This record gives sequence, C-alpha cells and structure tokens, in this order.
Amino acid sequence: MPPAAAGESWRALYPDVAADQWNDWRWQMRHAVRSLAELERYVPLTEAERLGCRDTAALFRLGISPYYLSLMDRQHPFCPVRMQAIPVHAEARVRPGELEDPLGEDKTRPVSAIVHRYPDRVLLLALDSCSTYCRHCTRRRITKGGETELSRAELEKGIGYIRAHPEVRDVLISGGDPFLLTEARLEELLQPLRAIPHVEMVRIGTRVPVCLPMRVTEALARLLRKYAPLFVVTHFNHPKELTAEARGACELLVDHGVPVENQAVLLRRVNSEARIIKELSHALLRARVRPYYLHQMDVAEGCEHLRTPLATGVQILEALRGHTSGLAVPHLAVDLPGGGGKVTLQPEYVVERRGQETVFRNFRGETYRYPEPEETDTSCPYDEVWRRRNA
Repeated sequence: MPPAAAGESWRALYPDVAADQWNDWRWQMRHAVRSLAELERYVPLTEAERLGCRDTAALFRLGISPYYLSLMDRQHPFCPVRMQAIPVHAEARVRPGELEDPLGEDKTRPVSAIVHRYPDRVLLLALDSCSTYCRHCTRRRITKGGETELSRAELEKGIGYIRAHPEVRDVLISGGDPFLLTEARLEELLQPLRAIPHVEMVRIGTRVPVCLPMRVTEALARLLRKYAPLFVVTHFNHPKELTAEARGACELLVDHGVPVENQAVLLRRVNSEARIIKELSHALLRARVRPYYLHQMDVAEGCEHLRTPLATGVQILEALRGHTSGLAVPHLAVDLPGGGGKVTLQPEYVVERRGQETVFRNFRGETYRYPEPEETDTSCPYDEVWRRRNA
C-alpha cells in the first residue's frame, strides 16, 4: 500500500476526488496538469508565469502531477515548489554560454540509450518522460519529447552494449524517470543487467519520491530489493518537498534494503541559503536518506535565471562544515560544461604550507599546525600479494 496521505490539503484543489484515486499513481499521471489553461484553473498565475507557459510551450514540456501541484503556495510566486514546476518568461531566453547538451552527453552516446562518459560507468536512458518536468532540467533536449525513441529495441541495444564492455561495473538508469515504468518493464531492464557478470551495481535516478510518492509501492520496493546491490538516487531540493508521503516513500525503500541518496541542485531563490540546505539535509537524514551531492546548476538553455554564482555553493558548505554532522554536508559538485565530468568544490582551509608542516584554519577561523611525517614512501608492499591470491 502507498503511504497514507498527510492531511487533506489536496481536497481544496480536487474536492471530488476520492482518497483511493488520489493515492493511485496512474490516476495522478492521467490527471497531470499539462497546459496553461489547466494550470490557471488551480493557480492564480503572475504575468511572468503566464508568458512563461506560452513562450516555452514549443521548447519544453509543461507537466505537473496533482500531488506536486498540491504542495504549491498558490498565493506566493516565490514558493520553491512553484518555481521548480511553473515556467517564467525568463526561461524562453537563451543566454551566452548556455548549451542544448550542457554535459556533452551526445558525443558519448554509442547507441541511443547509452551515455558512456566515465571509464567504468554508463548511463542507461530508460525513457523520456517524467511525472513533473523540472524547469531546471539538464536533459530537456530529451525530456521535451521527440529527440529519440527509447523503444524496447533501443534499450536491448543498450544492454547489449553494456554486455560487450567488461570495463562497465556501474549502471545508472535514468531518463526521464525510470519509476514511471511498470514493474514488468522495469524488470525487463534489471534482470538482464544483473545477469551481466561485470555489472557490480545498479543505480536508478528518480524524482518520483518527490513528485509522485504514491508510485513507491510494496511491489516496487520488493522488485528493487530483488536486484541488490541497487541504489536509488532521488532529487529533493527544498524541505517543503519532504512531506509525510515523500518520507514514507523513502522509508519504504530503505525498509526493503534499498539505500536512498539525494542529489540536490542549487537553485537561486529556491534553496540558495545555508539555512535551507541545512534544514533539507537534516530532514533527509531523518527520513534515512543520505545527502549525497549539492549540484551547481548545469548551463542548460533557458535556465540562467535559476543559476547561482559558484561562490554561493562554497559559502553554503563553509556555513555547514563544523556546524552540523558530516553526514549532513553534501559534496558540492560542478559538472563541467561540454562533457568534462564532475569536479567538487569546497572552502579552502589551508592557510600555508611550509617546510615540514601545513597550517590550517578550522570552521571557527582558528589556526592549527599539522606536522608532515619524515617518511614519504606511500607504496603498499602487500598489495601485489593480495592481488595474486585473489586473481
């Protein structure tokens, strides 16, 4: 059974909908808001939002699940849920430096369903649709629809590619949102992947726990556990999104032995303050979700109005480090434009390197000296013995 609804706030928007319908993820998908006319029935839009819906209609899909819509503050255009789901006029403008393919994925797509950018990992694109379309989407060229057909045949080619490349030990299934597949379709991917000897682990990237938590059912959780080690990587950006339903979805997965990690995106005026990221991390940990990455937003077309300066993320990490537990401090990552891969940033704590010691400052600004050892040989003599014995 899906987690119980937290309160009845959705009834103000959907007074004629029964609870069993509301908690049915297929009903949610059938009744997603997909047009300006539909959206105006539920939310009093600003002029910028109205123009955004109109001027981005040919550029990127509009789609909001009724559940995610019910989380919006209908009176405040700076509601973090609203800013992530409703386009504004600024999204129709492409700024210098923005890219259609900001991560350079297409040049490393040997087949339609595979991105092979890192030596031992591949991205398997399972579908091009989502339960709610994030206005900061980095893969909007695919999720806008029509870019490529990720059919069963294309997915089989993708699995065949993985099978033929023994260096691949880690497969991330993404899209679109793989949890919009039925259990049967999802198993068509997981079963052959798990049968490949060199695939050690599978990850699934999904925003379903955030935007469609009723999709996380006992049946789905049991299926995922069957193919362990399997990790779910989700995408909460603000503590407002961590409702009782969302927490229940995450905890159901964890209860079935499926670890859940979170990758947040730093969004200007949505979560671009240390207090918000700290509260988000604490809420995630209470739901047994690890705050994994805080991403500097990618340079996707039409998204500059949501991007922060690089210094903002570093300042947030500095405000967290030492003031909360290490588990609550995510890695600040920048995915280099054009396909350079991820690099991480952090505050600079080294004050000076001199002779046989390094001087550091701590989170209070106090200085401490770390003495370097006299011996500098860092080779591991037993390593070759271990490798021969385990060959």
